[in-house]
Amino acid sequence: MKNRLAMYKALKAINVPEQKIETVIQAMDSDLHLSTADISHPDLAQFRAELSRFRVGLIMDIGVMLALVMAILFAGIAFIH
Repeated sequence: MKNRLAMYKALKAINVPEQKIETVIQAMDSDLHLSTADISHPDLAQFRAELSRFRVGLIMDIGVMLALVMAILFAGIAFIH
């Protein structure tokens, strides 16, 4: 929305007719939507697979750290008694 307003103000400042301003803004919006839809499915699938691997690795790391904390806690409790 900000970009549309900025574009409108810029075109209005150089005395572009109102109808042409709207046409230019619509064309830019259309081009923007096409460029974001350009992401190919294999790239997206590869990204999701990599993200899934990262998630599994992160969960495993957290599990190992939790097990270490529990071991240290139990060792501390055993040492106190």
